[in-house]
Amino acid sequence: MTKSAEPARKMSLKTILGFAAGSLPLSAVGTAMGISVQPYYAQDLGLGLIPIAIAFCVVRIIDSFVDPALAVVMDRTRTPIGRYRAWMLVGMPVLMLAVYQLFMAKHGVGLTYLMVWYFVFALGTSTVGLSRGAWSANLITRYDQRARFYGYLGFIAVVGTLIVLGTPVVSGQIDKLFHITSRPNDVQLMGWTVLALIPIGTLITALFVREPITVDAAGHHFKWQDFRDILRKPEVIRLSISQFALTLSPGWMGNLYIFFFTAARGFTQPQAYLLLILYVLSGVLGAPLIGYLGGRFSKHRTMIASTIGYSLGLCTVVVAPKGDTPLGLIVAVPIMIWCGFMGNGFDLMTSAMMADVGDQVRLEQGKERMAVLFALTGLAAKWAAAGAVIISYPLLAMIGYQPPLAGHNSPAALRGLEIVFIAGPIFWCVVGGLCFLGWKLDAAKHADIRMKLEARDAILAASSMTEEAEFMVAEAEARA
Repeated sequence: MTKSAEPARKMSLKTILGFAAGSLPLSAVGTAMGISVQPYYAQDLGLGLIPIAIAFCVVRIIDSFVDPALAVVMDRTRTPIGRYRAWMLVGMPVLMLAVYQLFMAKHGVGLTYLMVWYFVFALGTSTVGLSRGAWSANLITRYDQRARFYGYLGFIAVVGTLIVLGTPVVSGQIDKLFHITSRPNDVQLMGWTVLALIPIGTLITALFVREPITVDAAGHHFKWQDFRDILRKPEVIRLSISQFALTLSPGWMGNLYIFFFTAARGFTQPQAYLLLILYVLSGVLGAPLIGYLGGRFSKHRTMIASTIGYSLGLCTVVVAPKGDTPLGLIVAVPIMIWCGFMGNGFDLMTSAMMADVGDQVRLEQGKERMAVLFALTGLAAKWAAAGAVIISYPLLAMIGYQPPLAGHNSPAALRGLEIVFIAGPIFWCVVGGLCFLGWKLDAAKHADIRMKLEARDAILAASSMTEEAEFMVAEAEARA
């Protein structure tokens, strides 16, 4: 734990790899929940589309109150091991318990079971995710390096996604090789993989990455007026809306992915998973490159370009040949690679921009508010992830599509599935891109903010050292 009166910190390979290790389980569990777990509850466990949408809606309403309060407490926390590190460690076992209960669910579970454990899952991801977000914002403070740092984090996060998606594929090959006939299903295998990644990734970050602690200018008392001022900031409003839209867009696609590619487009399930892996794998190149472009040409311009590219890529999905035609898989490969490349930068660039806003808020209010700010975008992302189910699943029910029937739905229901699949992601992607038109917090403005912050931090740090020395002298004189 170090106090931040030092100049803007530079990236090191140890910092990048150590901090990125903690993103492996978060990206893995997020992908598994959206792509496999929610459809598994709807189709294999028979809960149905509407009950799942209800469960997600109820949990998100509760989240709306829990996350901001949790963030306020985080920003005010002082422990011997740091401010955010302690909370990340607290959230680890909570998340692991929820993952076990959700991924290992048996036939016969009901709506109450799903709501209870999804709430515990949301609490665990909030605790770990908020602490990591606020920590990362103080770890790297330069405008250009911050964009690249989040790009590298996105690069490593892709590895976690590939691990969890590849688990069923590798397991299937092992089964064939050794003639294994009984094993956990794909969702359970993903769950065990995530349960292994959570402690490994979290502990690597906790043990090997330092945590800079910013100096508050006027004590640690939280004023609700400060929170109200944060909510009114144009930059915060824009980023919250964009986070919602740009999480909902790929999340919507992810929740309907298996239904769409198998039932509507005629791909086999192994082919669908192969295309999904290529979509994710393209982020290995896309994340660091988008991070570099964000630092080089500004983050908001990079976001606008990415949303345009992603929308254009999605437009080609429905008109491409189907999977049961000779060209189906061949044409689908470059489309999925393009979409994955463009979509990988949404979350990482939003995080980098919110970190810049966090510096601006600390300069204005004199107190650390990173966790509160990341709680707002995190809450927007959670509502978007739930919205992908709350909005899209009832729409599927309205048009007559039924997951348990798999390939036996009517042509009208399959056509409706195609429309729902493509229209939602494109609409929300466009909304997210529009949020960055006229963005003011660029590299020059952020450099001025950092210069003022570092000058003030140096004065506060010197004052703190003087007060500490005077206290020690007074204590020694009292003993004498």
